[in-house]
Amino acid sequence: MILPIVAYGDPVLKKKAINIDKDYPKLNELIDNMYETMYGAYGVGLAAPQIGLAIRMFLVDASPFAEDESLSEEEQEQLKTFKKTFINAQILEEDGEEWAFNEGCLSIPDVREDVFRQPKIKIQYQDENFDTHVEEFDGLIARVIQHEYDHIEGVLFTDKLSSFKKRLLKGRLTNISKGKIKIDYKMRFPLMSKKR
Repeated sequence: MILPIVAYGDPVLKKKAINIDKDYPKLNELIDNMYETMYGAYGVGLAAPQIGLAIRMFLVDASPFAEDESLSEEEQEQLKTFKKTFINAQILEEDGEEWAFNEGCLSIPDVREDVFRQPKIKIQYQDENFDTHVEEFDGLIARVIQHEYDHIEGVLFTDKLSSFKKRLLKGRLTNISKGKIKIDYKMRFPLMSKKR
């Protein structure tokens, strides 16, 4: 089932999410719905806060990046098969010289900006079976994980922009929170029901 994606301005996007255990109600159904929601919005990642749940879970399917011809064959192959569910994730290390990449977010449609992040991460997480993993990722996969991880920490990519850039975007962000935007997927807007 496709769920509505929470738009910029909803308080759930600024909350630090909480850990869950394997008894979380209807977890497998939730994971399936999140993948369906992400694919329906043409996303490569989706975090639980983006569907209104302040829990430490996100998923990533980096396969759309595999078509980027500027990447090596090895990177394309790695991206083609990268699909993971991350539960109770903790980034243990971030390493390397920061690099810029133009990021967007399903909760902030039609806004894309360069964000600087370190290229390598080490992360501990549990999969959908609650098996624990500690893995290292780099490049685009690390970037998508960092972006989704920020969501469970209550951080949006726009929080990482300069105050000048934030001022330039203020009007567009306000319009998103009021639902004054054209999108082709289901969204929930925090300010639509409030009087302007």
